[in-house]
This record gives sequence, C-alpha cells and structure tokens, in this order.
Amino acid sequence: MAPKRILVIAGSDSSGGAGLEADQKVIAAHGCYAMTVTTALTAQNTTGVYDIHHVPAEFLRKQIDAVMDDIGVDVVKTALDMLRTRLVPRATILTPNIPEAVCLLRTDDPANNSNIGAAPIGSVETADDLETMARAVRRLGPKWVLVKGGHCPFRRDGTRARTDAEKEVVVDVLVGGERPEEEVVVRVETGYCRSRHTHGTGCSLASAIASNLAKGMDMPAAVRTACRYVEAGIRTAPGLGRGNGPLNHFHSVYTLPFSPGYFVDYLLERPDVAPVWHKFVNHPFVLAMGDATLPLESFKGYLIQDYLYLIQFSRSNALGAYKAKTMKDIAASAEIVTHIFKEMELHIGYCKGFGISREEMEATEEKEDWMALQMAMAPCILGYGVIGKQLHADSRSKREGNLYWSWIQNYVAEDYQAAVETESELLERHAVLQSPARIEELVKIFIHATKMEIAFWEMFKSS
Repeated sequence: MAPKRILVIAGSDSSGGAGLEADQKVIAAHGCYAMTVTTALTAQNTTGVYDIHHVPAEFLRKQIDAVMDDIGVDVVKTALDMLRTRLVPRATILTPNIPEAVCLLRTDDPANNSNIGAAPIGSVETADDLETMARAVRRLGPKWVLVKGGHCPFRRDGTRARTDAEKEVVVDVLVGGERPEEEVVVRVETGYCRSRHTHGTGCSLASAIASNLAKGMDMPAAVRTACRYVEAGIRTAPGLGRGNGPLNHFHSVYTLPFSPGYFVDYLLERPDVAPVWHKFVNHPFVLAMGDATLPLESFKGYLIQDYLYLIQFSRSNALGAYKAKTMKDIAASAEIVTHIFKEMELHIGYCKGFGISREEMEATEEKEDWMALQMAMAPCILGYGVIGKQLHADSRSKREGNLYWSWIQNYVAEDYQAAVETESELLERHAVLQSPARIEELVKIFIHATKMEIAFWEMFKSS
C-alpha cells in the first residue's frame, strides 16, 4: 500500500531540529512520505539563527507545481508566514502557540483586541483563556484551531504556574468542527517536561497532526496522538548542541506505532478500534440502565449470565498470574481477581433482592499466550470503567428510584478504578516490548473481544 503523501511548505533549518528537516523526520517516523517546498535557507544551530536567504516566490510556485503535477498530495502542511486573509480561512487546522495566536488576532484597530473575550490578548491564566483565544482565531476562518499552551504551563489545579517549581502540566486546546456552526472542544493535558531540548516542537507537532490526518484519524484523535508523540520526543531527546536542542523524532519508529506510555490511548483511537469501542460503551443496554428504562427481567438475566462470566473471567486472570514471569505481573492479576470477587458479591446481593439464589445462578446454563490473554480481558476491565464513569456523570442516572444506580456506583468505586489503572499499567508496560507485527495481532484480539462484549449486551437489551 502506497504511503500517504505530505507536502511541507517551510524554511530549511541547517541544524536539523526544526523546519523542513524536522518535518521530514516526523513524517517518516509516522510512516508517511514527505515532499518539500523550501521557502528559505537558514544558517542556524541550537544557539540561534545567523542568517536567512529567502527563496523567490516564482520559484516557490514552480516547486509546488512540480510536486502536484507528478506525485500528488494528501495533506499540505505550511508555516505561520502565510497570508492572513487568503490562506488562514482555507486551512483545515491552524496550530498557533500563544504568541502566534496573539499575532494573528492583533489588528491596527485596538478595539478589535477585545474579540477574544474579557481577558486581554495574551493574558492567559487558565485553560479557559486558551479556549477563548482558540475560538477567536477560529473566527478568522479555519475549521479547527489548536492553541498550544507550552508557553504557559499550569499547576495541577489548572491555574497558571508562576515559578519553575510550580510548572506541572501543559494544556493544548483544540476548538473546531467541520462546519462553522459546529463546536468541538478538546483539551489535551500532558505532564510538563523540564528540558532545554524543545527546538522544533511546533514544526514536529504540526507534521505529526498532518501525518495522522493522512492516515485516516479524525481531528481530535490526530491532535491527541501528535501531542503525545512530541511529549515523548522531548522526554527522550538526544541532548545535542549547547543551546535549545532537537527532539528525538524517532523514539518509536523502529518498534512501536505508539508513543511510550500511551498504548491504551493509541488502541482506543485507532480507526479500526474506535467504532467498535464506541458501540460497546454506548450500547442501548448500557444507556437504558443509565436512564432507568431497562426492563427488570433483562437486568436479571444479565446479572445471572454476568455472574457466570465473572467466574470464568477470574479463572482467566488467575491463569494470567500463573503465566506471568514477574512478581509485579502476578500481583497485578491477583489484584484484579480480588476486585472481581467484590463485584460478584454485588451480583449475588442484587439477585437475592430479586428472589434469585446463588444456587440458581450457578445452575444456569452458560450461553493463548499471556499477552493475548491480557488483550482478550482488557475490553471488559477497561470498558466497564468507562461505562461507569459516563453513566455516573449523566444526571438522568441519578434520578430517584433508579434500580441500577448501585450497579453504576460499583464501577466508579475506588477499588474498581484502581483495577482499571492496574490493567492499563500492565498493558502499557508490556506493549512496549512487542514488535509492530505483534501489536497488530493483539489489536485484532482486542477488537474480537470487544465484539463479544457487544454480543453479550445484545442478549439482554430487549428481552
């Protein structure tokens, strides 16, 4: 299959950390094909820019035409130096940092500087201010705007950090939609990384987004994945140069299709996983529990079958502990089994209230390798955690007399969420040890197991 084609229009960085050189590395690391239109040559290194030689506009056009006429382009990525009134309104996504957003919004008329809201331009105290700024930039015409918050790290509580010691998180805010009247808001939070090796982060992020879009991701997923890629690039930077050094653009390319520490996010956002996962965690059976419209007989049947399923699920986790090679992994499986025991007690209590004994439940007829086993079990553990949170946050679930409220509370309880974290940490720890081909095999197992979970809901949604 031919790689996706990305055309980069930017200046060259002789030190290799930003500009066309960084763009090409990022695009290659994402498995796409980079083509370039050079706007300027620079003499620079990690300590500064010494000179710039601009390429004539006529020659720029010839570069673009040559590429378009022969190879073709799937996505175009360019620099900030574009015509505000001609190119910005045509952009799919604009990715300014805070100073660049201020520059885009500044006009000759001081009165227009109020168009980002109550706070003056550039006055960012919380993520809400970044969101306001992104909305204002979006009014210039692009479908999506990502305002990058790297110039303004926050404390963990979401307020602006005033000292280096207070810098804990960076928040990037994406605002947009496919039509002007739509608005999707996504906040991507990553841990603040104390590093001087951040040269070319803007170029790298934009090229990562372009590559992800070319590969079929929707915009929020493309942005989240790109932000994680850059964060990992900073964290694993090679330490080159005396000044602001480059990222590690190839931190995952040889072994992994995801940034270290983000396997579960990568898994759930893959185009082949996302629709199946969405169907699972938003199944009509689940939603009917949330708004208390699920027929009681359906819930009774589900409880009995789920009790029997949990017995087998416990055995699978126990088998996982047996097959594990380290005490840490053995303990993780044992911890999950302990929670399943508590969950089964809830089922027994529910059924007793409905006049169904444990003996009746156990008399009802039921309708590997280690990593594959973990992937097969993951949809259940992770999915119930997601379902519990979204139903618990829905005001309809909290209406008086909802028979299913106790069930919902079980999956937002501290011990179950701890089990979700244990399972996620276990998957993250072992995913980085797999080959790309093995990751594809494991993803197929996850999709199949998720479809089986959906089939389980299907048994009871309308009976």
